[in-house]
Order: sequence, then structure tokens, then C-alpha cells
Amino acid sequence: MQLNTIKPSEGSKKNRRRVGRGIGSGLGKTGGRGHNGQKSRAGGYHKVGFEGGQMPLQRRLPKRGFKSQQLKYNGEVTLSDLQALGIDEVDLQSLKQAGLVGELIKHVKVIKSGELSRKVTLKGVAATAGAKAAIEAAGGSLAA
Repeated sequence: MQLNTIKPSEGSKKNRRRVGRGIGSGLGKTGGRGHNGQKSRAGGYHKVGFEGGQMPLQRRLPKRGFKSQQLKYNGEVTLSDLQALGIDEVDLQSLKQAGLVGELIKHVKVIKSGELSRKVTLKGVAATAGAKAAIEAAGGSLAA
């Protein structure tokens, strides 16, 4: 085999379609565009979603729903997670190290799910009303 004898395999390369090059090409005269209309003319086309002047579908449907991008920075921890954690002073950093919340999390809230029987102090961690009552009942506290 020589470099000057290398060819692509048979049928792997197709010639590009040359439109408007005479009747014998099969794509002469109108060049595959049909006869009249906006799509037959150079530069004539409509924007995506255009329905010929009819009110487009995306404008006919009601506006509904929104998902805030701030949600990815919020995390939740349950009372049973705090019970299993085994740390007396709980803050955001200790929760990240324990793997209870992700690295992107900036705000954590304790929710009332499970039981808490030991004293826990929360620093920089919010709690729901039920969780706060359960923490204080177990002898713990919430620091701002």
C-alpha cells in the first residue's frame, strides 16, 4: 500500500447536491423548491414557532410555574439525622463533613422527622417550629 493509492471505500463519499444546474441534473429550474411561495424565494423564511399570523402555541398556553435556581443552595436535615450524628454543636460545616448535605448547600433547615433524645446546639442552622420544640424538649438550643 502506498500513500498515493489510498482511496475511501466504495460508496462512503457522496457528491454534494448541486441545485439549479440544468434539466439533466434533476434539480434544475426551480432547484427542488417548488414553484411559488415564501419558501421558494431567497431569504424568505419565518422564525421558529411562526404560524402564519395565527397566535402561536407558546402564546396561546397559560403562563404557569417557576423553579427557582436558589433551591440548589438549600438543604434539609431531620431530627433522626442529628440523633445519629453524635456531635453536640452542629453547624453547616459539620453537616457537610458528615455528608448529610452537599458541598453547594448554603442554608440548612432541621425538619421534625424522627426522634431526638440528646442535647444538641444548632449554630447557623434554621429549624421548623416542630423541630425547634423537639430540640428544646431534649435540652438543646438554637443559636443564631
